[in-house]
Amino acid sequence: MNKASTTAGGGGEMSDGDDYALTRVPDEARYSWFSVAVQRFGQVSALAQFLLGATLGYGMTFWNAFWALTVGAVILEVVCIFIGIIGVREGLNTSVVARWCGFGHAGSAVIGLVIGVSLIGWFGIQSAVSASGLHGIMPFLPQWAWALAFGLLITAIVLRGFGSMQLIANITVPLFLILVGWAVISELRNHSLSDLMTSAPAGPELSFLAGTTIVAGGFIAGAVITPDMTRFNRTAGDVVKQTLVGITLGEYVIGLTGVLLAHAVRSSDIATIILSSVGWVGVLIIVLGTFKINDWNLYSSGLGIVNFIDVVFGRRINRAVVTAVVGVTGSVLAAAGILNSFTDFLILLGVGFPPIAGIMVAEYFIVKTWRKDLDESRAAGTLPSSAPTWVPATLVIWIVSALIGHYSTFGLPSINAVASAFVLYVVAGRLGLIRGVGRTATEAPQEPSGSSALTH
Repeated sequence: MNKASTTAGGGGEMSDGDDYALTRVPDEARYSWFSVAVQRFGQVSALAQFLLGATLGYGMTFWNAFWALTVGAVILEVVCIFIGIIGVREGLNTSVVARWCGFGHAGSAVIGLVIGVSLIGWFGIQSAVSASGLHGIMPFLPQWAWALAFGLLITAIVLRGFGSMQLIANITVPLFLILVGWAVISELRNHSLSDLMTSAPAGPELSFLAGTTIVAGGFIAGAVITPDMTRFNRTAGDVVKQTLVGITLGEYVIGLTGVLLAHAVRSSDIATIILSSVGWVGVLIIVLGTFKINDWNLYSSGLGIVNFIDVVFGRRINRAVVTAVVGVTGSVLAAAGILNSFTDFLILLGVGFPPIAGIMVAEYFIVKTWRKDLDESRAAGTLPSSAPTWVPATLVIWIVSALIGHYSTFGLPSINAVASAFVLYVVAGRLGLIRGVGRTATEAPQEPSGSSALTH
């Protein structure tokens, strides 16, 4: 097994770009909580968060939007902290640790496929959004060429793994905040802050429940893939700190900025809001905001597909190779302009995300059917020797909880799905229904296919 090469930032990554896709992240490859918090903040402070804030501001008063953001943020933080602690303790990404967190060997492949397909779809769609903005200020290239260039640039960065993404985050996140500050000051200097905070919304009224649902549901997929990031943390305390800092700042700084701008411009159209404030600089804001969420879309998509291939085909493919293939594919689809046709499918696919978190947390912290396997192997830095092949009860709970979230007409749909999955799994565990069918041996670590790195 390759060793990590320690970096100046206190972490390290595998030189072949595999980034511990199917193994535990060792202690020497972990990062400080603040370093990882920068990436978490970068995820939350994306274009989508501006859109979310503008949507709230268009239909809610400032203070109603503030409390909707607060409640939604707390819900997200609770989910992220618990599932994030699984990641830091085990040093494993979401789809791999799911083998021993309720889903079994084959079930984890389904998770990997759902994550992989969903996130590569959003990667392409958001590349196309940025391409539209870039074409607007630099029309010397057609929009399809900008989509291709933008997607390939992110692919090149993600190829090198977490350390490379950390370096880019250290540059893009501060620059993003500076440009956002400029946009806000440029627009709001012509308005009274007190008037904006007390003015009525410009659009149809949005209820507090609907607003909170938008906030909590807007990042639930990011919450589910939290272990992909927190496996690079050092302690559970680090996960708590980075979650509180990253999500709180992301929701308040970017979300409330969107609320105020929507009140000032009297529109929920984020492009209109930003471009009316600072013109071409606004496009850079949109591009940078998309950049930091899109690299994680591609990174987690690659991890999910690596696990899927390992489970279904019994082949260990280097993460960098998979990333290159899906990154180029997503970029080409974005350039071709066909991904928007799949938006409804991706949204439907996203219904399956929330229950995953509820099931994993219930198994790891409460039911603990396979917790002993993880505990014993963790001390040796290896994976358990085998995993249940299928866990039928989990699949039923997953489907039922997803349907509850999708069709429920009360409360917060995404949270209903998480809570339903958690409660149903705990009850099933107490009734002795959480049982694996078959056992699948875990292959010993080996050099992944496509790797040309030397062991050192």
